[in-house]
Amino acid sequence: MPFIATNPTSGEVLGRYPALDARGIDDLLEQAHRAFGEWRTTTFAHRSLLMHRAAELLEGEVPVIAEMMTREMGKTFGAAKGEVAKCAMTMRYFADRAEAMLADETVASSARHSGVRFDPLGVVLAIMPWNFPLWQAVRFAAPALMAGNVGILKHAPNVPETAAFLGHLFTRAGFPQGTFTNAYIEVDDVATVIRDPRIAAVTLTGSERAGRAVAAVAGESLKKAVLELGGSDAFLVGASAHLDDVIPFAVTARVQNNGQSCIAAKRFIVVDSLYDEFVARFGAAMADVVVGDPMNPATVVGPLVSAAQRDLLTAQVDDALRAGARAVTGGAPLDGPGFFYPPTVLVDVPPTSRAGCEELFGPVAVVYRVPDLAAGIALANDTPWGLGGSVWATDQAEIDAAIAGMEAGMVFANAIVASTPELPFGGIKNSGFGRELSPFGIREFVNIKTFFQA
Repeated sequence: MPFIATNPTSGEVLGRYPALDARGIDDLLEQAHRAFGEWRTTTFAHRSLLMHRAAELLEGEVPVIAEMMTREMGKTFGAAKGEVAKCAMTMRYFADRAEAMLADETVASSARHSGVRFDPLGVVLAIMPWNFPLWQAVRFAAPALMAGNVGILKHAPNVPETAAFLGHLFTRAGFPQGTFTNAYIEVDDVATVIRDPRIAAVTLTGSERAGRAVAAVAGESLKKAVLELGGSDAFLVGASAHLDDVIPFAVTARVQNNGQSCIAAKRFIVVDSLYDEFVARFGAAMADVVVGDPMNPATVVGPLVSAAQRDLLTAQVDDALRAGARAVTGGAPLDGPGFFYPPTVLVDVPPTSRAGCEELFGPVAVVYRVPDLAAGIALANDTPWGLGGSVWATDQAEIDAAIAGMEAGMVFANAIVASTPELPFGGIKNSGFGRELSPFGIREFVNIKTFFQA
């Protein structure tokens, strides 16, 4: 079946891209395998030069690339431009620092000379999602290529134009053919590709269901895997928080990327003393968010990525409302063309309702009342996911308690959870395992090799 790009603003089909057959997949794997033999021997200085060139290509084409992403998945044009710039910045970050991150380490032992070196693993299959179609792929590619690995990109089927762009980007920058390749691989063929002996490892950013499937095949094949899966991040408001400062961040934390982000705040947990005021002000602010054409500079929230995503979110909200929840604002999809759902705030959500126990991938916030910070931390942890979370307070004791107590891979204080090349990104529990970015991320796909010279 072809990969189909559909404009979520209008519902118009933009293009169809044929999937690879068995012969095409085999040829691509062989090309990547041969490219690794060459690429692994290149110097860090040469890799850095080419990575900087790739960053320059992005920086020179920001509006064109951004419009392409907006067309395919509906993020606002402003957000798309920011995504391109972030990718270029991250490429430069690893181009400049990978050699130091992977330098041999001498370790004292009974040997005359001993320590650890970091060698590339080989061909890594990267299975990437549609919500940040450029960033998610570059977040993997920049450190992996700088470490001496090569990559095959199996992108989401609804962003084929962005996938094709990525497939050509590194070649245009001078990377050897096959160093980073886009592959239109059907879901049914992914397991076969992972099992292929020419694949050394796999990384996936996506749903929990997809992560379980990939982890099972990788485990069966005894291959390294890194999984960045879903989340239901808590936005914990402590008694010392100043709501004048908190409310604008609360809105942004929920509606960024049209609410379709694994690290978006989804559960807003507020201490009793601030709950009523928070709900009133947060609901009013969410109601004022501008929804519309993502190419319009005034738009804050564009369409959801697909009719299926809009219908799923609608079903989750409807289920909660039938179970006794109340919509402070929003609560139903918008009429007209495109896949639009308005910013929505739900309160009194039963924990057994779909909105109370499933991840909401759209601009819908659920607000909970708790008696104190300790109860808030306990509720934040009462979830199968553990990706990120944030605490909002001015009392350092409240901040320290939340950072220590929240069960997540990342906890931010008085800031929205975000990914940055300096710090490791990833979660625990059903949010996956392994880390991306930072020295921890670049070392996920290397052979940490002991050397011992007597």
